[in-house]
Amino acid sequence: MSETSFGALGVPAPLVAVLTQQGIESAFPIQVDTLPDTLKGRDVLGRGKTGSGKTLAFSIPMVARLGGKLAGGKRRPGRPLGLILAPTRELATQITAALTPLAEAYGLNTTTIFGGVSQSRQVSALKAGVDIVVACPGRLEDLMKQGFVNLDSVEITVLDEADHMADLGFLPVVTRILDKTPSSGQRLLFSATLDNGVDKIVRRFLHNEVLHSVDEATSHVSAMTHHVFEVDTAESKKELIEKLASGTGRRILFMRTKHHAKKLAKALTDAGIPSVDLHGNLSQVARDRNLAAFSAGDVKVLVATDVAARGVHVDDIELVIHVDPPAEHKAYLHRSGRTARAGSAGDVVTIVLPAQKRDTDQLLRKAAITVTPQRVNAASPAVIALTGDVAAYVKPVPRVEQPHGQSQGGRSQGANAQRKRVNRDDRDNGGRGSRDSGGRGGRSGDAVAAGGARRDRTERPASGGRGNAPRTGGSGNGGSGRSGGLQVGGLVRGSGSTGGGARRSAPRRAQG
Repeated sequence: MSETSFGALGVPAPLVAVLTQQGIESAFPIQVDTLPDTLKGRDVLGRGKTGSGKTLAFSIPMVARLGGKLAGGKRRPGRPLGLILAPTRELATQITAALTPLAEAYGLNTTTIFGGVSQSRQVSALKAGVDIVVACPGRLEDLMKQGFVNLDSVEITVLDEADHMADLGFLPVVTRILDKTPSSGQRLLFSATLDNGVDKIVRRFLHNEVLHSVDEATSHVSAMTHHVFEVDTAESKKELIEKLASGTGRRILFMRTKHHAKKLAKALTDAGIPSVDLHGNLSQVARDRNLAAFSAGDVKVLVATDVAARGVHVDDIELVIHVDPPAEHKAYLHRSGRTARAGSAGDVVTIVLPAQKRDTDQLLRKAAITVTPQRVNAASPAVIALTGDVAAYVKPVPRVEQPHGQSQGGRSQGANAQRKRVNRDDRDNGGRGSRDSGGRGGRSGDAVAAGGARRDRTERPASGGRGNAPRTGGSGNGGSGRSGGLQVGGLVRGSGSTGGGARRSAPRRAQG
């Protein structure tokens, strides 16, 4: 296959120089196909598998056009010229990392917007003026409703991994966001498939678009070798996992649940194999820290849920292990796509217990993967060959246990996150009051008397009011003459009793 240079595709010299400096001299197929159209301002629908080079396929034309004739002059607070929507924080972060050097070549600046962290830095960046915003839909809509960002100046909009946005239920939010961008702007949509409503987005928002489809939806990298290892018992599976994880190269182990990902990372570390976990229960600070340690090679094993199946690009991942086979074939392909990237080779192992054989066979058939299962144990030649050189044992560092109930990281203060916390607290406590506050509903006064002044979720002392004096007794059933105040997740709410007590409602939250 002949190689095509970026200069031959019409990419401006300043961007070619940046790419060359990074060692990127030849374009991937999806870049070869789409760049001539995107650089001219055409709407493009690009289909390509994970790892096919989509990020540069839309980053290059966005920077080239915004840095040229579409330049907006002096930056205006909260009014970006370019918008890229991504389904996950990790993907948004990695898009920004690839985009920023290109943008700097034209004096353009970028910022990343997503939930799970305090919005203050994001708001400050918007107020200072930003050219290109890379965002997850939920937090972006939140900031739009708060008046911090306006999309009426957006010249180019990109939707990346649109099918994954559909899987996560983001399409209604995406639709509302796109409605706020000028219909005359250029729109680029990249997706592996066009199912689950993605086709509706295409029909509604793309005009006279050009379709470039590099791969079929089920295609997989030819340099990727697939293995199915069958084991008889949970104990033999545990030994196999530890053996496969013990090599010197980078490897990702995929689990179904957050709890099991955390548990396995801890078990491997205790066994002398330093490992980090990546899943939705971690704060964004912890997720960034763990991913950075894995990317830098400080640890060679990442234990993750499907949050890492897309948008995590780390070079030289030699092995992906499906410790828990995924629920459907698209997840299998995206997980597996973390290896054999950018022309490199890689191996993919699926570990199967007897009860999982039938479902795994169906999954692989839908993914168009042909592989002969092997019955193995930790000492089997096929396992030893995949493990390669075994890394030296690393004595685990003693852990300092976190006090029960203490925060594990930063808390997002966005309106959307605050509303979710209030709803979660209501749901967990069933509207009957916190059990930490003295058992069955209505006895929150015990906690107040013991712990001092009541505080809401923002740690501000609750304002005083009639019928809310601390008390230590009472049946808590809303008897006459009592306030019936219930403490739910730190918010004080009225129980609806009819005595002299005053009704108190939760603080109003901004709707996001």
